[in-house]
Amino acid sequence: MAAPASSSASSSKLERLSATSRTKDLTDSDSEDMVLVAAHQEAENAKYIKSVTSPLQDLLSTQTWQVQEETLEAVLPYLEGNPNDFDLNTFGIPKLQRIQHVRFLNNALQKYPAAFMAIDASRPWFLYWSLQGLTALGQDISDYDERVVYTFAASQHPSGGFGGGHGQLPHLAATYAALLSLVIVGTPEAYASVNRSTMYSFLGRMKQADGGFTMALNGEEDIRGAFCALVALSLLNLPLELPPDAPVREQGLTSFLDGLTDWISRCQTFEGGISASPGQEAHGAYAFCGLGCLSILGSPKDTINKHLDVPSLLHWLSSRQCAPEGGFNGRTNKLVDGCYSHWVGGCWPLVEAAVGKGIANRAALGRYILSAAQFKKGGLIDKPGKRPDAYHSCYNLAGLSAMQHEHKYDETKSGEVGKEGLGGPYHWQQDGLYGGEKVWDDDDMLNRVHPVFIVPWGKAEACRGYFEEQGSL
Repeated sequence: MAAPASSSASSSKLERLSATSRTKDLTDSDSEDMVLVAAHQEAENAKYIKSVTSPLQDLLSTQTWQVQEETLEAVLPYLEGNPNDFDLNTFGIPKLQRIQHVRFLNNALQKYPAAFMAIDASRPWFLYWSLQGLTALGQDISDYDERVVYTFAASQHPSGGFGGGHGQLPHLAATYAALLSLVIVGTPEAYASVNRSTMYSFLGRMKQADGGFTMALNGEEDIRGAFCALVALSLLNLPLELPPDAPVREQGLTSFLDGLTDWISRCQTFEGGISASPGQEAHGAYAFCGLGCLSILGSPKDTINKHLDVPSLLHWLSSRQCAPEGGFNGRTNKLVDGCYSHWVGGCWPLVEAAVGKGIANRAALGRYILSAAQFKKGGLIDKPGKRPDAYHSCYNLAGLSAMQHEHKYDETKSGEVGKEGLGGPYHWQQDGLYGGEKVWDDDDMLNRVHPVFIVPWGKAEACRGYFEEQGSL
């Protein structure tokens, strides 16, 4: 349910007062009007919150119930009022704090104190989250181009793939983040820095006899591995035939795709969501990885409908949207978290390409992100009371962008790249801006993001085009 519109008189007054700089003196009349408009908007917000709150109350006090009540106590003041004292848009919702978020993400790309050595293996992710967040906000990141290429040249392993840093073993998570960072940079130097031959061999070593992929040599096998591997195979235009030294050739496998779709199907749980591996619990991030895999393999209308129980998937995804918060949680009986603005919110463009549009409640998610997930000094967060980080900043912004923009899949595959191999994700098209009920103004708009790769629009196609010109290995 979208937020009810304010009265035209209040909206007009709010527009005028919101446009007035907080650093300038207001007349007594304006100050009085601002108080009245703020009180009116808070009442409207409270009315909206009541309309999306279930009248059924669970009176059984459990630990999870108590934590949920504490979460509502933290979140509701931000949905009803404006504790951060942000300027409001014409819907009475805090504006996107673009300048503060840009400053925060630029700082995230600087040097870290010694205490961060414990998470040194996550270095590729810090780059990806920060670069993607900045580009979503409309920032030029070209000043970082040389640094990004230099950083990943040191973390590329001689045997293929990328590690977290110099001398670290290759891992598909680090490889995914490194490749997407280089795609965002999008220069010939960035593309050419990837050793496709050793990458091909590395990916062959990750392929498993049951159809899935491990994240690292002798590491865990889960849906992340499948998604990260397909992203690399697709962007780099690598052969689908397994390399000669792939260990699973001894079990009779010949292709990276052997057994994969059946393995993904077995990851769907009785709830309808997608788990890390067959028999595990459904989770929002794994759902995106599973849907991402199928959307790389072909048209979402074909692959998702063929390999998943779509009605139960829709029920599970819809159940992840929390009420009255409006944001998503990642699992059943868990708390709202801003990162699932992407991990679950980002599933909707893929699912809508398979079954039709108009399913997701975009306004409710936009309300949560703008009202409750913006940190006062910049950066975005899990929920009020948490600290900002590049991870939550990137994925809150990706989720908001997905809600603001419409996409459609070109079933004729008329694009210039992706005619062969894993070319499915290069046939998405812009379909204008979301025209339904919303809670954001033009000033709150973000740049369009590719729905599968989560990089700036057009960057994935440019990368694939480069490697198609390079020809086969």
